[in-house]
Amino acid sequence: MAKEDNNNEPKKKGVLKHKYRFSVYNDASYKQLWHIRLSGLEAVILVNVAIVTIVAFVIVMIAFTPLREFIPGYPDEKTRRDIVQNALRADSLEVMMYKWELQLSNLNLIISGKDTVLPASPANDSAISGKSIISPYSKEDSLLRLAVERELSTSANNTENKKANGTGVHYFTPVKGVITDTFNTKSSHFAIDVVTAPNAVISSVLGGTVIMAAWTSDTGYVLQIQHKNNTISVYKHCAKLLKKQGDTVKAGEAVAIIGNSGELSTGPHLHFELWIDGAPVDPQQHITF
Repeated sequence: MAKEDNNNEPKKKGVLKHKYRFSVYNDASYKQLWHIRLSGLEAVILVNVAIVTIVAFVIVMIAFTPLREFIPGYPDEKTRRDIVQNALRADSLEVMMYKWELQLSNLNLIISGKDTVLPASPANDSAISGKSIISPYSKEDSLLRLAVERELSTSANNTENKKANGTGVHYFTPVKGVITDTFNTKSSHFAIDVVTAPNAVISSVLGGTVIMAAWTSDTGYVLQIQHKNNTISVYKHCAKLLKKQGDTVKAGEAVAIIGNSGELSTGPHLHFELWIDGAPVDPQQHITF
């Protein structure tokens, strides 16, 4: 009999298999308002799902909303923008220093009577891509040699240029190349874009005084020259400026180097503007490119 009684006893269930009831009662009336019946295993699964859901919600809120800016040490939008701008400026300064060293090296070689040799190029500037442009100059040509060739050909170029407004003024060609975008008042493009070889020298169209030599985020290195007869010439997206504000320049004198600076530039080229009596004019009506 004792053996039979032992066999009839219910088997004990594990903690995870026991059913539990969770109820919510009204404290005053003791009326049951809500309840749920779960086993131990179901309760563990429910708690884990809730934890994962809360963690995922917090991650999404931090990653895709401005709440992340409240996290200590996380940079705000202005700081991130400044970081990018400083990186671009440092990149441009590195290229500018390399070109100054190149010019000084070639000058020393010329003074000593030796042939100019271009040193190894520095790391490529992330803002410059000139793969699609074929240079008409050999690698051994230096910036100084280009400038000398420009100055020696001043008289020949002047005979090809047109007269401005019938006043007998002859404009020197700032740079020879292919015009990729023409003067268009409807699209507010008061200039022409000229594509030429990388590192080509830009020359002043007339004698005058530099009234602006600066850098802007949109147009990069910009040079403006005030000439006689209330004429202003503008050179944008330069890689380097050879003149500073207040300098006096002559017609055909090298003033800058072709570049790709500024956020609005899509490749190495010269954005050239010509203003007469305070109004923009089509440079092609006065200059042969």
